[in-house]
Amino acid sequence: MTTERTRPSITGDERPMLEQWLDFHRQTLAMKCAGLDDAQLRTASVEPSELTLLGLVRHMADCERSWFRRILADDDPGPIYYSDEDRDGEFHLTEADTWKEAYGTWQAEIEVARRHAARYDLDDLGVGKDQQGRTYNLRWIYVHMIEEYARHNGHADLIRERIDGVTGD
Repeated sequence: MTTERTRPSITGDERPMLEQWLDFHRQTLAMKCAGLDDAQLRTASVEPSELTLLGLVRHMADCERSWFRRILADDDPGPIYYSDEDRDGEFHLTEADTWKEAYGTWQAEIEVARRHAARYDLDDLGVGKDQQGRTYNLRWIYVHMIEEYARHNGHADLIRERIDGVTGD
């Protein structure tokens, strides 16, 4: 598991910069989880919330799958952790849910996302559609995913501080 982050370039072309920022935020979430055991990763932020670091990683695995596989490439194997019956399933953890499984699944989805994205230019529309029938270009998906990770990394920072007092960007 990586706990190091590569800072995005401060100059350069748009696509490499977007990809670097997305990777930076992916690495940030991994950093927030580093060094904790499964019980700590399942620790909720504050009752009654079910928001946990492990749940955030599972959520981001489903986000990677949804945006890069379903919306961009029309490669829809279905959700990983949630269902129509349990729309927040990624946050409904049990003692059986582990970092090893969640991290491996998340990293596998990131690799599939990279492969799909490599086939598109930033202005290319994906071939899949959202629930309202809309298509998105790769640029929009990159920007959205950066925003999604950045927002949840803020949550992760607060959860981590609650667990063991560790803070940082």
